[in-house]
Amino acid sequence: MNKFSDSTFPMWVAVTLTVAVCVVFADSLDLLVTFPEALILPVTDPMNAAMRWFVDSFGWTFKAISWVLDWPILAAKSVLHAVPWAAWLVLAVFMALRAGGIGLALFTLLSLIYMVSFGFWEQSMNSFALVVISIPMAVALGFAVGTWGFRSDRANRVIMPVLDLMQTVPAFAYLLPILLLFGFGTTVGLVASVLFAFPPMVRNTIVGLRGVPDEVIESGLMSGATPSQLFWRVRVPTAQRQLLLGVNQTTMASLSMVIIASIIGGTNDIGWEVLSTMRKAQFGESLLAGIVIALMAMVLDRITWGFAMRSQVRSARAEIGWLPFAGLFVGAIGLSFIVPALADWPKTWALNPAPAMNDALEWVFVEFRSALEAIKTAAFFFVMLPIKIGLSQAVSPFTWGFAMTPPVIAAYAAVVAALALLLFLRGRKLQALSLILFCLVLFVGLTGLAWVAAVVIILALAWQAGGRGLGVWSLAGLSFLLFTGVWEASIVSIYLCGVGVLVAFTLGSAIGIWASENAIVSRIVRPVIDTLQTMPLFVILIPFVMIFKIGEFTALLAIVVYSIVPAIRYTEHGLRNLSHDVIEAATAIGTTRSQLLWQVKLPLAVPSIMLGLNQTIMFGISMLVITALVGTDDLGQQIYIGLGDGDFGVGMTAGLGMAIIAMIADRITQGFSKQVQARLGVSAATPL
Repeated sequence: MNKFSDSTFPMWVAVTLTVAVCVVFADSLDLLVTFPEALILPVTDPMNAAMRWFVDSFGWTFKAISWVLDWPILAAKSVLHAVPWAAWLVLAVFMALRAGGIGLALFTLLSLIYMVSFGFWEQSMNSFALVVISIPMAVALGFAVGTWGFRSDRANRVIMPVLDLMQTVPAFAYLLPILLLFGFGTTVGLVASVLFAFPPMVRNTIVGLRGVPDEVIESGLMSGATPSQLFWRVRVPTAQRQLLLGVNQTTMASLSMVIIASIIGGTNDIGWEVLSTMRKAQFGESLLAGIVIALMAMVLDRITWGFAMRSQVRSARAEIGWLPFAGLFVGAIGLSFIVPALADWPKTWALNPAPAMNDALEWVFVEFRSALEAIKTAAFFFVMLPIKIGLSQAVSPFTWGFAMTPPVIAAYAAVVAALALLLFLRGRKLQALSLILFCLVLFVGLTGLAWVAAVVIILALAWQAGGRGLGVWSLAGLSFLLFTGVWEASIVSIYLCGVGVLVAFTLGSAIGIWASENAIVSRIVRPVIDTLQTMPLFVILIPFVMIFKIGEFTALLAIVVYSIVPAIRYTEHGLRNLSHDVIEAATAIGTTRSQLLWQVKLPLAVPSIMLGLNQTIMFGISMLVITALVGTDDLGQQIYIGLGDGDFGVGMTAGLGMAIIAMIADRITQGFSKQVQARLGVSAATPL
């Protein structure tokens, strides 16, 4: 047993004993099992009162801002709709050609033709109008705040935790205060998009400006540059690539938030098209509209990424002249007066495979109903329910064929004790304690676990991962969940997200390993995960709702499908980007392909894989708000209740609770990742 195990063993002994006492004496220790209602603070009413006062006092200011912001949105819509689609197609293809070459230009061409031929051009332009306005605003705000953080360490210490909070608070929680301040309309989408999208620009600005080499700064100073010239003519150009990566990430965040904000805006945009068809359970129509958003996101992502990667390096693509395309652009406008279809695609020409898609899904459900129900039943009764309410409640003669009688409980305890003793005798003391702890929690379930036991486990993990600082911070966050009355909903959120992340990371890592070893699999997987990552979260729910109906199993599937993306992406990325020298050296000494993978590649790729786990958790938490649409009783549902009732206190308390869970999970996984990297002697992974 290593020093690391020796130092943590006493702590985990205490944790295991505490949990065991809470489980065994649950009936006698009611105060330690259920948090006393008398201690719950009435925070929602003061928050609502404060928001009402703020709206009454300053609401007119925000209404004026809303009126001002309406004008650029209207102007953008007017320009986008005034120019015929054929001309915009020429311009988009030209930009794609300069950014990514023939392949990206062809993809852009086909994407825009899809939007036109399926009858979504008008809605797409309405959504794009918000993006066109929100991206420059978000980039400008992010650059300004990032520059402030770069210049002032004190400001940076304030900015970073604020950014963490903003990026972990669920997107829907943003809508509630913005709705109360700005009212209904397209401005809600614009403001929410800017607030949600500018943090990536802040981070990339700080990283880019601080990453400028010292010799570059010294050269600027030696040439007599003033502080202003040194910043704008030396630092900013040198950091251009990182800044453009920030623009790329801001673009994607802005687009995703505009779609979410359409719930409130209610305008005729592509987000509203997805939402309205989803509410009618029209799978085909909703999927077709969702594909538009995915295509729009992928086109914008590839173009901005292409310009960012090209940066200051002139390439063959950069030499493509604009004059021929300008002629084509003007020619397309002129030709649209002669051929009306080039200006407005006739509705009678629009393709509509939605009915056939709906029929196909219904056929699948009818033909495979028995198998699908069997999968749902097995997963729910034998996996999900035991984790949620425990074996003591989930095991019954109806599902398991026997009851949890005292002899069965005794046998369960004996088996656990025997396995733990075996591990202990083999020197695996921490593994023995982990087994006992896991089986104790599994016996009562997460929702049946005493709050004291849950807090002790989380604090021990935080302390082990990040020391006293993370332990104290986690205690403050958990105290918020307890004293604001959202503890029970938080546990349900942890249960759903935990199971989903476990399945997604296990399956995703396996697929990532396979893709790293097989080029054909990689080529098949990459467009699939690109589509999943850019597809609106609502759309991911629809096929599962139609096949499995509403419920926690449907929510779990949606979480798995969405959060599996980073697990696949980071695992493959880590395995494919290892040092060639190390791989050649391992091959030269005669390692087999299996040994090379398990004993060389995977240990070296641990930083990327752990980063993938971290991002899988973040993706799973972000999906929780969407899964509330199918009836989950977690923090996401509380956010919806607050949004629907205009209850700022309820919505923001739940939103902050979800942010706290996300940040604690983020810090713990990062802490353990650093410890694993230190033990293996490998360097940290870089984000994709």
